[in-house]
Amino acid sequence: MRETDACGSTSTILVVIRGNSGAGKSSIARAVRLAYGRGCALVEQDHLRRIILREHDGPGGLAPDFIDATVRYLLDHGYHVVLEGILHAAKYGPTVRALIAAHRGVSSAYYLDIPFDETVRRHSTRPQVTEFTADQMRGWYRAGDVLGVDGEHVIGPTSTFGDSVALIAARSGLASASPRPDAEPAVTAPPPQRSEAGDERGS
Repeated sequence: MRETDACGSTSTILVVIRGNSGAGKSSIARAVRLAYGRGCALVEQDHLRRIILREHDGPGGLAPDFIDATVRYLLDHGYHVVLEGILHAAKYGPTVRALIAAHRGVSSAYYLDIPFDETVRRHSTRPQVTEFTADQMRGWYRAGDVLGVDGEHVIGPTSTFGDSVALIAARSGLASASPRPDAEPAVTAPPPQRSEAGDERGS
C-alpha cells in the first residue's frame, strides 16, 4: 500500500460499501453504479480475491494490495469507484482508510449493519445456499465492524433496498455528478431478486 501517495482528482468520487456476508452489499453496490451510468467502476472484493487471485482470506494474501492498486488506478484515470466487500476492519481497514485519506476527491463509507439471523435468512433465499452453512457464516460474522472514519454512515436492517441505494447515491455525490462524455444514459435500477439478497462467502 502507498499510504502517502495521493490518488484521483478533486472531481472523482470514492464510495466504500461494507458489511457481513448476506448483508446485501453486492446488490446495493451494483444498483448504485448502474444508476450513475458509464464512468463509475465497481470493484468487488470477492471477485478480485476469489475469482482473479483464488486465494483464501488469510495472513499474507495479496488481496489488500491488489484492491488498493486497482482502486487507485481507476481513480487516477478519472473513474468514480464503488468498492464493496466484507472487508473486515482488522485486515482491510488499513488499506481502505489509506485509500480514503489519499483520495483527492470526495470519499464516503457505508456499513450495512444487519443482524446475524437476518443475514442467514437472506442467504437461505440465494442459489448458493448449499455452498456454505449458517455455522460457517457465524464464524465470518463481525458485529459492528465499522472503519471508524469521519462521516462513515451505518445503514440498519430497516432500510429498504431502494432507500439504501438512494441514500448512498445522494450522500456520496454520485446522484448529482455528471457522467463521462461517452456515457450511456443512467437507468433506474430494479429491485434485486430475492436470490440476490446477499453477496459473497467470507473465506
